[in-house]
Amino acid sequence: MLCLLMDGRAYTATELSAAVEVAPSTASAHLAKLLEQRLIACVKQGRYRYFRLAGQPVAAALEGLMALAGVPRPSVKSSTPTTLQYARTCYDHMAGEVAVKLHDRLHALNWLAGEEDYRLSDAGQAALTRLGVDCSPAPTRRRFACGCLDWSERRSHLGGALGAALLAAFIQRGWILRRLDSRELQLTPAGKKALAAHFDLTV
Repeated sequence: MLCLLMDGRAYTATELSAAVEVAPSTASAHLAKLLEQRLIACVKQGRYRYFRLAGQPVAAALEGLMALAGVPRPSVKSSTPTTLQYARTCYDHMAGEVAVKLHDRLHALNWLAGEEDYRLSDAGQAALTRLGVDCSPAPTRRRFACGCLDWSERRSHLGGALGAALLAAFIQRGWILRRLDSRELQLTPAGKKALAAHFDLTV
């Protein structure tokens, strides 16, 4: 259930139990334990209760555990896992092959620097701001920019508030399309051209 919640959305207990194919009572018991451990949060809307991850730190921890556990890379013969490996959400930011290559490119361009908590250079801030990315500091205790271990690529993609702002800007510009029923992200033809033009990146 935690993996299902990695898309950053909120689901009812019924939806989660159906997705993981367990009895509703079993799902409710697991959700209660996850709430107790503060790994998830419950949002009440009308007569429904929705469950979501407690926050980005939980998502980052899960992504790291999936990598450490040796989750097998998606098979090329399976279309859905392959698309997830290419581009998907990790809570509220991008993950997968595209995200890892973009992360590496941002460092190669010297727009980002640092080992754990990344700093945005003046050139990087100017370039990303021109693309509509909100580069203002995170209003909460959330880290501004950091590496988030990618379970399929086994390398870091960009997490933190900047990672979320980057995905939001890409979606707004029509470079990325988000599916309603999956973590899968679709890089549009315009998105591929934009990555080549603005980041000198071919994916």
